[in-house]
Amino acid sequence: MRTRVRGWRWRRNPLRRRSDVVEAWTVLAVVVLLFAGAPLAGAAVGWWRYDSAQARAATQRAERQRVSAVLVETAPAAVPSPQGARLPTFRVKVRWNEPGKGPRTGEALVPAGGQRGDRVAVWLDARGRNVGPPVSTGAVWQHALTTGVSTAAGVVAVVLAWHFAVRRIAVRRRLAEWEREWARTGPKWRRHTA
Repeated sequence: MRTRVRGWRWRRNPLRRRSDVVEAWTVLAVVVLLFAGAPLAGAAVGWWRYDSAQARAATQRAERQRVSAVLVETAPAAVPSPQGARLPTFRVKVRWNEPGKGPRTGEALVPAGGQRGDRVAVWLDARGRNVGPPVSTGAVWQHALTTGVSTAAGVVAVVLAWHFAVRRIAVRRRLAEWEREWARTGPKWRRHTA
């Protein structure tokens, strides 16, 4: 029957080596970093990215305006796709009335299958150039969550790599210490027969 003594690396005893103490402290640091450090780092980076993406989206909403445009050309038809898939978009010539400047023509991304004469929404920036729609709130959240989870996973990977490296060094040193001690005590255990 095998019994396991818990916490033996923390108590003073003749079998404890310095490498055992280093390994015990390393395990404690790894546990704290995995269960507290990684989530906190992920939350901090995710929150920071959320704030910056939210500011960028607010700037885009302030700079861009939505206007109604008329298709000058027919958009290519959509190819059959799985149910629930988003319709592809194509660059097609459209015409719109820009406030204060009159009618303009340019290319815009429109859904597949749009017919000539159909009305579509076009986004313009402050200079009157055709741009994409501002970043949505869902995209901001998705970006922030992805960044936060990736950061937490990166911290976990670094902590585990550090733990394995320290453990490998500790095991090597422990084996070297045992070899030195056996070299010192081994001859006393051998029987010399003549």
